[in-house]
Amino acid sequence: MKYARMNPIRWGGLAVAGVLVVAGCYTVPETGRKSFNFMSEGEEMQLGFSEFDKMKKEVPISKNAAARALVEKVGKRIAAVAELPNAQWEFVVFESPDANAFCLPGGKVGVYTGILPITRDEAGLATVLGHEVAHAVARHGGNRMSTQMALQLGGQLGGAVVSGSKYADWGPVLGQVYGVGSQVGVALPHSRANESEADRIGLKYMARAGYNPEEAVGFWQRFAEYNRKAGGNTPWFLRTHPLDETRVRQLQSWLPEAKAEYRPAR
Repeated sequence: MKYARMNPIRWGGLAVAGVLVVAGCYTVPETGRKSFNFMSEGEEMQLGFSEFDKMKKEVPISKNAAARALVEKVGKRIAAVAELPNAQWEFVVFESPDANAFCLPGGKVGVYTGILPITRDEAGLATVLGHEVAHAVARHGGNRMSTQMALQLGGQLGGAVVSGSKYADWGPVLGQVYGVGSQVGVALPHSRANESEADRIGLKYMARAGYNPEEAVGFWQRFAEYNRKAGGNTPWFLRTHPLDETRVRQLQSWLPEAKAEYRPAR
């Protein structure tokens, strides 16, 4: 019996892809979703520590003692209920007008002063910190980098296959089409899904930490108003985050499971 011979490049691509997928599979805590990550937890944490140290040298740290104390207080309560082994928790308030916050692998959390007027109180801040900590627990950062690596590998393998075929002259055009298609069809939807997953996990964290999860809806409604005034009009399919109205609707649907774990803090 004769077997069709496959181009060595294709064999190599399939072999590499297979190894990466099998080696990188993991289960996201809380949701049980199967995901993949080519980076080890140790590699992620070292990268997080390094980037956070660099940021503290480049971005001014807020001198507002009250804001720093509040972020530290709420952050510790969220961290106490988060499943992030070997985390080295650190909460820093950065002086910046950006309405944003982040949590790097390993438990390094940054909050920009620009978001504090929108959080307003402890529950609003718990909404933000629960969401950001959830990103770290779910290892979304490494997952996102792994997705980009896989897309780049696919582009390189596809380019190699096309260059050796009768469609070689179309290589540049096909490469551009692949680049746009992979971002709009894979990377951006993947990013929006990660954001929704962080919303859901974060809602549970704030409830376990003793904050009423219903307050999360109020925060995102205030954030939606902030975005409206800022004039954000990017089409939904080009966004890295879900539309604000989508986030509010999803959070409302997840409230029952979060409220089941809510115990008001004494």
